[in-house]
Amino acid sequence: MSYRVGPAGQLPEGEALLVEAKDSGAIEDIAVFHAEDGNFYALQDECTHEVASLSEGWIDGCEVECPLHSSSFDLRTGKVLCMPATKDARTYKVNVVDGNLELDI
Repeated sequence: MSYRVGPAGQLPEGEALLVEAKDSGAIEDIAVFHAEDGNFYALQDECTHEVASLSEGWIDGCEVECPLHSSSFDLRTGKVLCMPATKDARTYKVNVVDGNLELDI
């Protein structure tokens, strides 16, 4: 199932947005990131360490740092890069179709 997030041009590089489960039909909220490599990535929004929104975290290159306890995740793979988190984040595929972001759920 695909969910149309919106125009790719409306998500600046180095920024993230939250796609709520109630809107997309996904099982969880999803954070969509426009990484500094120019690509779009998506992870589960909730940090795997504790309840915190990764869409509110800090993006550095292709990593996001959780705003609560500084766990870091690779945007490309969801791999945890820095404790206190020890569990990887779930990833979702993002496509750009006719200038719009589409999220595979």
